[in-house]
Amino acid sequence: MVLFWSVLGASIGSALLPLINIEAILAVAVSQAPSHAWGLVVAATIGQMLGKILWYWGGMHIERAPWVNRQLQKPRAKAALDKWHQRAEGRPWFTAGLLFVSAFTGFPPYAVTAVLAGMLRVPMWIFLITGTLGRGLRFWVVVYGASSILGLFS
Repeated sequence: MVLFWSVLGASIGSALLPLINIEAILAVAVSQAPSHAWGLVVAATIGQMLGKILWYWGGMHIERAPWVNRQLQKPRAKAALDKWHQRAEGRPWFTAGLLFVSAFTGFPPYAVTAVLAGMLRVPMWIFLITGTLGRGLRFWVVVYGASSILGLFS
């Protein structure tokens, strides 16, 4: 149970500060308690999404920051944001697909995508479903890969 809470906490920290590698932490945690692999994947997924919700919320309110507002008034930044609005508006499958791919692969970085989703006012439920599925699948792949590699040495 302590391992679950530790992974959850580390995962929240990792979501907020991308320098923390939750995949490595998760792989080590699963190596210590292989019978709890699914619970640890769930902990990592929940923690990541809790942290990414803060990035999403920040994106919704980022224009309130004076420095950001000034930057967004520049023609180049305004054009880029307008371009993303055009790509996302009326194309929920494109938006959901981009969010899922980013959550699963980390490309584009999911923290950046979360902020962009907030800025573009992507519905929270789309953000949560695609992110939870993408992150959960990513962590399952990490756990499966780690256990496969560990199996080579036993």
